[in-house]
Amino acid sequence: MGLLTLFRRRPHERAGFELYGAAVAAARAPALFAALGIPDTVEGRFDLVSLHVALLIRRLRTDSDARGPALAQAVFDAMFADMDLNLREMGVGDLSVGKKVRQAWEAFHGRALAFEAALDSTDAGALAEALARNVWRGEPPAGAADRLAAVARAQAAHLAGQGIDAMAAGRAAFLAAEGLLHDA
Repeated sequence: MGLLTLFRRRPHERAGFELYGAAVAAARAPALFAALGIPDTVEGRFDLVSLHVALLIRRLRTDSDARGPALAQAVFDAMFADMDLNLREMGVGDLSVGKKVRQAWEAFHGRALAFEAALDSTDAGALAEALARNVWRGEPPAGAADRLAAVARAQAAHLAGQGIDAMAAGRAAFLAAEGLLHDA
C-alpha cells in the first residue's frame, strides 16, 4: 500500500456527503420544530436528522442496484464524520470525542431500527409511537407524533420514487416540510 492510497477517496464518498447534506437540510426545516413542538436543541436536531438520514439509508439499502447499499454506507459514514467534527467544534476534548460519537452511533442505530420496523409494520400507529419515544422522549404535543409520522411516510414514499442514478450523483430531493405539515 503506497502513501497515495491514504489520500484516495472511497467510492461514493462525495455522493454520501451530498446526500447527507440533503437529509440535514430537510431535517432542519423550521416548520418541523414550530408546528410539532420539537425542541430546537442539540438533541431535537439530532432526532430529526436521525429520522431523515434513516429514511434515506432505508431507501438506499433496499435498492436492487449494488450502488444502493454502498451509498447507504457512504451516507452513514458522512453522518458520523460530521458528528465527530461538530463535537470537536463544540469543544469536546479529543479523548472524549470517540466515546460521544459511539454513543451517537448507538442512538442513531436504535432509532433507525425502530423507525424501519414501524414503517414496515401493519400497525398504523407504530411509527407515531416510535417517534414519540425517540423524538420527544416522552409525551409529544397532542397530534404531533401522528403528524410527524405522516411526514415521514410521505418522505419515504418520495425517496422511493427517486432513481439510483441521481442518488449516485449525490442528488436526493426531500419534500418541503411546510407543505407536508399543511396536509398532515
